[in-house]
Amino acid sequence: MRVAAYINALPADAARTALVRCCASHQWVNRMLAARPYASDPELYQVAEREWWTLDRSDWLEAFAAHPRIGERSTDAWASGEQSSVTGGAGADFHVALRDENDVYERRFGHVYLVCATGLGAAELLADLKTRLANDPDAELRVAAGEQAKITRLRLEKLVTT
Repeated sequence: MRVAAYINALPADAARTALVRCCASHQWVNRMLAARPYASDPELYQVAEREWWTLDRSDWLEAFAAHPRIGERSTDAWASGEQSSVTGGAGADFHVALRDENDVYERRFGHVYLVCATGLGAAELLADLKTRLANDPDAELRVAAGEQAKITRLRLEKLVTT
């Protein structure tokens, strides 16, 4: 089943629940619900992206806050799966370094380090985190928002594949 058809067919409460799984910004979810019905998957993805980038900082931070820290265990199956290639085979030294760098990042930027971890290895992830620490706060907010946009797209697709 296509994503657009799936979202269109859901009652409002079920559609809200499904969309929150993809992106926890209530403003984004409300806008996605208001834009139904979607004529196609490309239209749904285009609206999702467009609406994401029209939100403000507080909406982005709301979405970021719903994510577990990279490297920490999560009860959310999607988050665990997205991080499995990063943390599954990594050793204790990696986990200590990741925890420490996460702490530095959160103190510097005031939100969780957000990255679309699907397909990234442990070394790539840690290098990305360290590189992003050099960003100024406004630039980093936009980088993290871009990562959330990638995650949202993947999760929209997962609605009909998992």
